[in-house]
Amino acid sequence: MQSPASHFLPMTGMGMYDPVNHIGTWAENFKGNGFTITSPSTILEVNTKLDNQSEDTSNGTFGHATNYDEETTKPADKVQRRLAQNREAARKSRLRKKAYVQQLETSRLRLLQLEQELHQTRQQGFNAGGGLGASHSGFSGAVNSGITTFQMEYGRWVEKNNKQVIELRNALNSYQSDADLETLVDNVMKHYFELFQMKQTAAKADVFYLMSGMWKTTAERFFLWIGGFRPSELLKVLVPQLDPLAENQLLDICNLRRSCQQAEDALSQGLDKLQEIVVDTLAAGGQMDEGSSIPQIAATMDKLGDLVSFVNQADHLRKETLNQMSHILTTHQTARGLLALGDYLERLRALSSLWAARQREAA
Repeated sequence: MQSPASHFLPMTGMGMYDPVNHIGTWAENFKGNGFTITSPSTILEVNTKLDNQSEDTSNGTFGHATNYDEETTKPADKVQRRLAQNREAARKSRLRKKAYVQQLETSRLRLLQLEQELHQTRQQGFNAGGGLGASHSGFSGAVNSGITTFQMEYGRWVEKNNKQVIELRNALNSYQSDADLETLVDNVMKHYFELFQMKQTAAKADVFYLMSGMWKTTAERFFLWIGGFRPSELLKVLVPQLDPLAENQLLDICNLRRSCQQAEDALSQGLDKLQEIVVDTLAAGGQMDEGSSIPQIAATMDKLGDLVSFVNQADHLRKETLNQMSHILTTHQTARGLLALGDYLERLRALSSLWAARQREAA
């Protein structure tokens, strides 16, 4: 979609009236057609006779005419410098307006996301409020304190990530130096690593909450794999955005994706096996008489502690995938890849907001 800023024409000689250039062209046209331009001294003599003005007034008229004649003979390089300055000012104006429009769109999407999260929180509170006992409510409140902190931190993380995406886009469009681009890339990479660290802390507070994806939007949860995105699928999305790639880069990315799929399969199989063990452990011991199920539940609690390890290993795989991609690609390509990743995640959040709005309208 064309940016609104692109409707403004560049302030070139065709787009902006330049009085100096116009005066010079006007004089040349008259000379070329055989006309004689009356000199300033002749104009002064006629004015003196007709108006009978004082010598001071005549001198003032002469001085003005002299300035006018000098204006018509300004060097062409000054005109070119002025046109270049106008073009540069127009370019900066377009960039500022484009960034402003992008910030407005980001704020709008963030507002829709907050509205959806508020609706989900109210609905969850309504569903959970009726059937909880006092002791269980106290336990849930203690656990949710860590989750509440994570929700706040994640909201700030998304907001900062959106700003970094805008910075990357502006840097790529303005052809910044590799050194400046590398600084931006490093900051974005560190920002993703901070998210993995936040999730590690949240998993200790409530691993079921983290794996359920309730901290993400609905469309993101549809593609959830052990508390996050599946690295191999992400590579499938990003690689077409990185063309052209060298042959050795394509080979390295294919090998990386194959390694990701093998690691994902191993983690998925381990998670399936853990589910089987939990089912068998809970089902053992016959009927659920009062007190008879305590040993089975206690044993299940020990097994579920392994879920935290699965989340940490999945995030480690995501982190290493980002690291390997940055080694395979150039700085410019890595910036394009991170930009494509940010755009993809933002589109998923926008899709969730539009879907939630559609559901409300249908209700």
